[in-house]
Amino acid sequence: MPGPHSLLPIRVTALRLIAAMAFAVFAGCAATPPAAAVEEPQDESDADAPASEAQALAPEPVDRSSLPNQELTENLLYEFLLAEIAIQRGNAALSAQAYVDLAKRTRDPRIARRATEVAALYARMNNAAIDAATVWHETEPGSTRALEALAGLLVAAGRYDEALPNLKKLLTGSANDPANGFTQLSRTLANAQDKQAALKLVRSLAADYPKLAEAHFAVARAAVNAGDERVALEEARKAGQLRPDWEAAVLLEAQLLQKASTDQAASLLGGYLKKYPAARETRLAYARLLVAQKRFGEARAEFQKLMAGVPDSTDAAFAVALLSLQLKDYDAAEKYLRSLIESPYRDKDGVRLYLGQVAEERKNLPEALRWYGEVGEGEQYVQAQIRYGQVLARQGKLDEARVRLQQAAAKNSQQRVQLILAEAQLLRDANQPKTAFDLVGQALDRVPNNPELLYDYAMLAEKIERVDILEASLRKLIAIRPEHAHAYNALGYSLADRNQRLPEARELIEKALQLAPDDSFIIDSMGWVLFRMGNLKDSLGYLRRAFAGRPDPEIAAHLGEVLWAMGERAEAERVLGDANQAAQALISLWCALPPPLQQRHCSAPARPCPTPGVLSRAALSCPAASRSATEKTPHPAGSSGGTRTSPTSCSSPQPWARESRESAGSAIGSGW
Repeated sequence: MPGPHSLLPIRVTALRLIAAMAFAVFAGCAATPPAAAVEEPQDESDADAPASEAQALAPEPVDRSSLPNQELTENLLYEFLLAEIAIQRGNAALSAQAYVDLAKRTRDPRIARRATEVAALYARMNNAAIDAATVWHETEPGSTRALEALAGLLVAAGRYDEALPNLKKLLTGSANDPANGFTQLSRTLANAQDKQAALKLVRSLAADYPKLAEAHFAVARAAVNAGDERVALEEARKAGQLRPDWEAAVLLEAQLLQKASTDQAASLLGGYLKKYPAARETRLAYARLLVAQKRFGEARAEFQKLMAGVPDSTDAAFAVALLSLQLKDYDAAEKYLRSLIESPYRDKDGVRLYLGQVAEERKNLPEALRWYGEVGEGEQYVQAQIRYGQVLARQGKLDEARVRLQQAAAKNSQQRVQLILAEAQLLRDANQPKTAFDLVGQALDRVPNNPELLYDYAMLAEKIERVDILEASLRKLIAIRPEHAHAYNALGYSLADRNQRLPEARELIEKALQLAPDDSFIIDSMGWVLFRMGNLKDSLGYLRRAFAGRPDPEIAAHLGEVLWAMGERAEAERVLGDANQAAQALISLWCALPPPLQQRHCSAPARPCPTPGVLSRAALSCPAASRSATEKTPHPAGSSGGTRTSPTSCSSPQPWARESRESAGSAIGSGW
């Protein structure tokens, strides 16, 4: 059903309604109002109304023989004028109450219609609007619009039991289309406060239409809102079976399937496209789903098909460019990105940012600087300045890079924080952690409660062995942001890795897991603290789960260590060997392995690796890649990211350090 606002009828100008009342209602005349009254010029608001709106709001034909023969008294005229003058002077509540009183007294459907409009649209007085709509429906029982208005208002008020018989009348009316009715009903109920009651209402209505796809689809949508995904999936499937070509049904089914099995969702959409290759919305969803599965080549092919259908689709061209970049097809990436520069694409600076990355990948650093330098002071400006500084640092111009970041035109304090943290990262990468620590500390003097600065300050404190500052900073961050899962995790892991206060460490990591139950790095931390506490069996379960969610080298190192300790030497070697191939630059991991595994898997550093007794990230001191447990780790050369956090910090890559193409999915879209 349409929402109450869309169902309410005509906008009657004050002069027209006064004329109609004076000549037709209060005088008891059944004739049409005089031409002079009908032809009265519209006021400014009516003149601006679109013709389609005027047609939609036009009154239904009225059987004037059924109108009340009401004498025009001074009191009635006074109340009517009071109502109109009040609405024109902005007192909608007074106008609505006056109109509702008039409607009840006169029992005239035209006044009741106007009362419904004023109470619902202007005064937002839902109960008064329901009273007016009730009078309207009672005095004009054959009016579909009166019934729609009453039903819509009752639904909006959550009075579903009262709305049910009215909605059934609308769906069964000969002049109504039940399919459209269910579609409109879904829109009306989308924001219902009592989701369960709304689902019950839709199921009651749909029970009379078992062969109507739209009825099942309406139930599915209501079930989604109510959190009943099992019912939602069943009903979406039924809708698709009744209307096999209906895109909305297959898209909803795929969206629900994706939560349990991405493969099944992709298979469903792929099968649908074989039957209906022209379904653009489905192809777009399928392409995004392929991106989420990291099937970048197939995803690019789907976006290219979308481009073939609409050659001027800049969004599809942008997606193809990003996927080409992800696939290291730099020629194609540059081709599509340059075409966007010449097109009306809305985000030219974003395109320049990616062209700079293409140049970086080709080791053409001067061209990269040119592209980054052309980015204007808009949404992409700060990221472009950060990339510019990173390229200068790669050229050995660290001082110049720092000056660039310091002089960048930040529009607000948050942008300035991003630039400071980017500068700190350059210092960290240049093995100047104390200078980075001092820089962030000075920034904290100016903005002492900034969460990003506090977190980075803690990580740098650990790097220079100021564990007291690490703990104090993280505890302050937790006090400021009690929902900051990674602060709990970093503090808990730091304690566990130093083999201190293990029960407290476990409690902190458990809190982090409550806040972010699917974070692989936090799951890894739980496995590690359990290992420290001697619970190898439970530790292994957490570490397997973490590695399945994110096959990160450091998670692999933990998993391999626990497997080795449990005597599963062959699997430990396989896990650690795969991890070494994935990240040969992280020599510190392999330097910490037990000696037998070092012989097989450790890349040879400049000096012999030390042989610690356990795999302790806090104690690592391999000369080629020494770092602390909670420190951000540079990606291997040529990898897709700029920096990432270790399992200790477990936070998402910070915006100042993340490659903007780190995930093609994040730039292309969520998939739905």
